[in-house]
Amino acid sequence: MTRNKKIFGIICGIGAAICYGTNPLGALKLYEQGMSTSNVLVMRFSLAWIIIAVVMFFRKESLRVTLKEFLALSSLGLLFVASSLTLYLSFHKMAAGVASTILFVYPVMTAIIMALFFHEKPSWSTVLAIVLSFLGVLLLYWSDNGATLSTIGIILVLISALTYALYIIVMNRAKLNMSSFKINFYVLIYCSLGNLAYGLLAGESIMMPSNGVSWFYVLWLAVVPAILALTMMIYAAKYIGSTPTAILGALEPLTAVLIGIFIFSEPCTLNLFAGIAFILLAVIIIALQNNKVKQ
Repeated sequence: MTRNKKIFGIICGIGAAICYGTNPLGALKLYEQGMSTSNVLVMRFSLAWIIIAVVMFFRKESLRVTLKEFLALSSLGLLFVASSLTLYLSFHKMAAGVASTILFVYPVMTAIIMALFFHEKPSWSTVLAIVLSFLGVLLLYWSDNGATLSTIGIILVLISALTYALYIIVMNRAKLNMSSFKINFYVLIYCSLGNLAYGLLAGESIMMPSNGVSWFYVLWLAVVPAILALTMMIYAAKYIGSTPTAILGALEPLTAVLIGIFIFSEPCTLNLFAGIAFILLAVIIIALQNNKVKQ
C-alpha cells in the first residue's frame, strides 16, 4: 500500500508541474481572442473561485475566520494578485516559455529573503544556487544572435517571482489552521477583485468571453493550472515529500517552453536550453539543501 501511495504521489507531482506549465497556453490563446490581461485573470480567478465555493458548500465547510487569519489571508491574496498580474503582463513582452522559466527562480529568492530578513545563515550550496540562477537569467536575456529580451519583461517576471516567494514565506509563517480550499477561496476572491481594480484603473474593458473557444480556455486556466494543479500538489507533498515534489516541479517551465515552441512557434535556441538548465539546477540544489536541513 505504501509503494502504491508513493507511485501515486510521483504521478501527482508530475501532473501538478505539467498542469502549472500550461498557464501560457490558456493566456496566449485568450490574448489571440482579443481579451486583455486583466480580463483573462478576472475571468480565470472568478470561475476558479465559484468552483471552489461549490466544493466548500458540499463539504459543509465554514467561511468564518478570525481577525488574525483574515489579515494573513489578505496578505496572501494581495501577493498572489501581484504575482499573477506581473507574470501575465510579461507574456506580452517576451516568449511565454522564457517568462515561465525565469519565474522559477522563486525558490532561490525565497532562500535569499530567509537569509537576509530571518537570520538563516546561507550555505555554500545556497550561494551556488544564486550564482547559477543569475547565470541562467543572463543566458535567457541574451539570445544566440546577440539580441536581448525586453528589460521591462524581465523586471515584470522577477517581480512575479519575488511576490510568489513572499507568498510562500507568509503561507509558511502564518500557520493557517484551515483547509487549502478555504485558503484558496479567500485568495481567489482577492485575485478577482485585485485584477478587476487593475483593469478599471488601466482603462481595460472587462467583458465576458465572446465565444466557445474563449470559454474553453478560461475554464482551462481556472481548472488545470489552478484547482487541478493545486490538488495534485497537495497529494504529491503528502506522499513523497516536499523535496521530490520541488524537483518534479522542474517539469513546469519545461512544459511552458515546449508549449511555446510547438504551439506558438517561439524561438528555440541554445541559450534558451542552457538558461533553463542553470535555473533548474539551482532549484534542485535549494530543494536538496532544504531536505538536508529538515533531516
